[in-house]
Amino acid sequence: MDFYSSPIADVARSLSTTPAGLDPTTAGQRLAESGPNQIADTRKKTVWLILLHQFTDVMILVLLAAAIISGVVGEVKSTYVIGSIVLLNALIGFIQEYRAEKAMEALKKMAANQAQVLRSGQRLTVATADLVPGDVTMLEAGNIIPADVRFIETHALKVDESSLTGESDNVEKSPDALLTGDYPLGDRVNMGYKGTAVTNGRATAYVVATGMNTELGKIAKLIQTDETTTPLQKRLATFGKGLSVGALVICGLFFGAGCGESLC
Repeated sequence: MDFYSSPIADVARSLSTTPAGLDPTTAGQRLAESGPNQIADTRKKTVWLILLHQFTDVMILVLLAAAIISGVVGEVKSTYVIGSIVLLNALIGFIQEYRAEKAMEALKKMAANQAQVLRSGQRLTVATADLVPGDVTMLEAGNIIPADVRFIETHALKVDESSLTGESDNVEKSPDALLTGDYPLGDRVNMGYKGTAVTNGRATAYVVATGMNTELGKIAKLIQTDETTTPLQKRLATFGKGLSVGALVICGLFFGAGCGESLC
């Protein structure tokens, strides 16, 4: 459902919760079902693994073999040229993957460590990773919003959402349902998002999404998703591999012929 366009009573009904929060047993069951409220890094690599990954492509291996053969037959200039191309390609690929890793680290650092929640009407401090959909969380100035939430009530609440939307001005929040429609994140004034900061006021809110299901989690998924290869790119890659292998075979034949003549 669109939580921002639904009355708060419908939101509570959808999440099977109440303003008093979940009971500890239900919260534990939901945590087992939905998993921890964390940004998962499924492609974490060390600097050395990122560097080695640049030399696993078939084309790169073929070029390296061609460079070695050129050096053996005395074509030193060709070796330098091919080697320079391979190194430049590796440098560009390394920079791109390294930046993606750093972006993931930055996203993970945006998360809060602890959150204030109501469980069976009792105010508790829990680890942010233990939040589940349906939890009632209390927020005040200085807090990082620990999950995606729908505000139940607000008091002079303002949130800095620049890390998520790019909007530099603090957004004044309200618990009122919006009219039915499609709203960009910055216009959903009754919603709060994981990783954004409360700059003024206080509020209570229902947790509606956690972990990789939050808007921050969706960004993390995009960062970790491999680029889709188009059919044309696939055909060009196949053609390039065939051409490279053919060139390598020809170089080998010339090398063999040269060695044969030198023995005569």
